Amino acid sequence: MNSLRPRPVLGNSRVLFRLITFVLNAFILRFLSKEIVGIVNVRLTLLYSTTIFLAREAFRRACLTGGAQRDWSQTFNLLWLTVPLGVFWSLFLGWVWLQLLEVPDPSVVPHYGTGVVVFALSAVVELLGEPFWVLAQAHMFVKLKVIAESLSVILKSVLTALLVLWLPHWGLYIFSLAQLFYTTILVLCYVIYFTKLLGSPESPKQQTLPVSRMTDLLPNVVRNKAFVNWKEAKLTWSFFKQSFLKQILTEGERYVMTFLNVLNFGDQGIYDIVNNLGSLVARLIFQPIEESFYIFFAKVLERGKDATLQKQEDVAVAAVVLESLLKLALLAGLTITVFGFAYSQLALDIYGGAMLSSGSGPILLRSYCLYVLLLAINGVTECFTFAAMSKEEVDRYNFTMLGLSSSFLVLSYLLTRWCGSVGFILANCFNMAIRITQSLSFIHRYYQKSPHRPLAGLYLSPVLLGTFAVSGGITGVSEVFLCCDQGWPARLAHIAVGTFCLGATLGTVFLTETKLIHFLRTQLGVSRLADKMT
Repeated sequence: MNSLRPRPVLGNSRVLFRLITFVLNAFILRFLSKEIVGIVNVRLTLLYSTTIFLAREAFRRACLTGGAQRDWSQTFNLLWLTVPLGVFWSLFLGWVWLQLLEVPDPSVVPHYGTGVVVFALSAVVELLGEPFWVLAQAHMFVKLKVIAESLSVILKSVLTALLVLWLPHWGLYIFSLAQLFYTTILVLCYVIYFTKLLGSPESPKQQTLPVSRMTDLLPNVVRNKAFVNWKEAKLTWSFFKQSFLKQILTEGERYVMTFLNVLNFGDQGIYDIVNNLGSLVARLIFQPIEESFYIFFAKVLERGKDATLQKQEDVAVAAVVLESLLKLALLAGLTITVFGFAYSQLALDIYGGAMLSSGSGPILLRSYCLYVLLLAINGVTECFTFAAMSKEEVDRYNFTMLGLSSSFLVLSYLLTRWCGSVGFILANCFNMAIRITQSLSFIHRYYQKSPHRPLAGLYLSPVLLGTFAVSGGITGVSEVFLCCDQGWPARLAHIAVGTFCLGATLGTVFLTETKLIHFLRTQLGVSRLADKMT
């Protein structure tokens, strides 16, 4: 069985950059009010992301769709149109953010107007690098993208930390300056890279590019030739119509918070921090597994073809892998859920201090631990489902997802009105449960006429379930008596109790889930062999 993993160097670099940013953000949080966090992470970030999306997303998709045989000067001309479009959207949305939305109290969050202006300006600055970004993506300069984005984020975090430490009274000036610095560094990384590359004619990479000097990337008017490729321009408009609703659904929680005022700025800040912390596990662990094994299933199975009509050896291998992945996702999610309930408050206190560990923070993170369990299972079921479905089935599934996402916005508004910021997580849980149900239904039908039952991976032995229940009870009692306002000796004792329970749980897994252990050992052996060969 092939081991399908991201390139190790780039993958390790991304993890390292994320850890550095994680530590810096933890430091920054200790000097901020939750209201400033809410304004920056929700209100101003939404302004920036909406401007960027409306100005460039459709252009990116259209210009990356074309083949190698194209007039790149027309493509660059089309991409430069993102800049005036970005100016328009930044002015319009900036007016909305200043005139139509609730303005925070200047005594609590000073310099809000400056923040709106600078965040909108930073979006326009980032659009100046769009032709360079598309050229890099079209020619698979993956390392450039990773280094540019990671370096920009880290330098932004370092600048923010220094300014927060030295000039805390600047308020939103700090984050506005850091955001503008981030987009400037990001664009400069691409500009400097291509300047050096195009200045080295002997470079193999330079010889594959459709340009020979930097001026070739600038807008260019040629007589007797259209300024842009009208086929790409029409495709851009089509993508814009398709993706507009997607943006609303992707940023749905922030739009509900911003335009419907269901949470105050402080609660918005706490929710955003907890949401980012909770999703860190999904991004670092579950997403790489999902992406890798989607490729595996897509290669092994024939899309849209009944399991009984395919090569039975491939169907059997896919079933074994799917069963093991479901078991792994279930165990990882249950471990996070069970132990997360008892250690959420301690984790938040260590990461962000009293601002996070008091109030709604702990219950939010506990709820998110349950959501992580559903995320883990959904990632596995959907990676198989999308690899095995026919194109028509995928289209129908996406249409259903569109309806579910729309209902999520309504449900999140209602639940948030009823139970505060936890309502967003409960709405996400409901949405994810429906998606899992649909994927499980497809998998059941797919293997119904075969002897394989991969959904058995969702069953655990009574002994293991009992171990999880006892561990959850013991750590819950430990939290009541040892955490979190009785000093570090009591905290360390609480951590020791959790370590013992976790060890007992993992030992039970090792003894009861022998099939999964064999699968993991096989994958680890193949991975080591692949590392030696590369």
